[in-house]
Amino acid sequence: MNLMKHLSENIEEYLETIYRLSDSRKPVTTTDISREMKIAPASVTQMLKKLDSNGYVKYSPYRGAVLTDRGYRIARRITRKHRLLERFLHDVLGIKRERIHRQACEMEHSLSDDAERALCHLLNMPGECPDEKPIPACEFKFQTCEECIEMKDADIEEIGCRDENLKSLTEMDENQSGRVSFIRGDYRVVRRLMDMGITIGAPLTMIKRAPLSGPIEVEIRGSRVALGRDIADNVFIETEG
Repeated sequence: MNLMKHLSENIEEYLETIYRLSDSRKPVTTTDISREMKIAPASVTQMLKKLDSNGYVKYSPYRGAVLTDRGYRIARRITRKHRLLERFLHDVLGIKRERIHRQACEMEHSLSDDAERALCHLLNMPGECPDEKPIPACEFKFQTCEECIEMKDADIEEIGCRDENLKSLTEMDENQSGRVSFIRGDYRVVRRLMDMGITIGAPLTMIKRAPLSGPIEVEIRGSRVALGRDIADNVFIETEG
């Protein structure tokens, strides 16, 4: 099974690039995309119009492109595969960091969802790539990684995928609310969060998102809790808007 097998590698690269360049899903300019992908601006504009007509982005001349929910989901999936592959190439195969990005780019498009899941298990559910960029959550219908491991022999066709797009706590906007939907990590991570009152299904509101590596402050069950980015990246929310 491969949830993106119908898409061309070129489309996936564009969506992944927009995802990587965007901040809270704000528009990404044609110039930025052109510079990042090393493609002529006119060609980028032509592709953005195509992506807009196919429902992957909303494109406005002079403003740029923003991912739709459909495009955002695809971009997160391919970004997840890319960053998992970077971890594998660096941690398991010992390939030098300056070479792993290009190699992962070549491999991400052909990595099946079965292989992605097995790779995640092999790497012990990593939260970030070697460059310390967060790895998006998987799309499978699990509430914790422990559930996924317990059902490691289950066919992912039967497991199915979530209907909603999830955001990690570090991706949420201030004053945005939602419910905890997925927690990444082993039982120790889950236990640590439970001790803070952060459990699956609990309503949560983002209070303050400090810049860079600062803490995340949320309100949950009537109390305010401060979380380090290392753990906030592993709490995923089904947002309300």
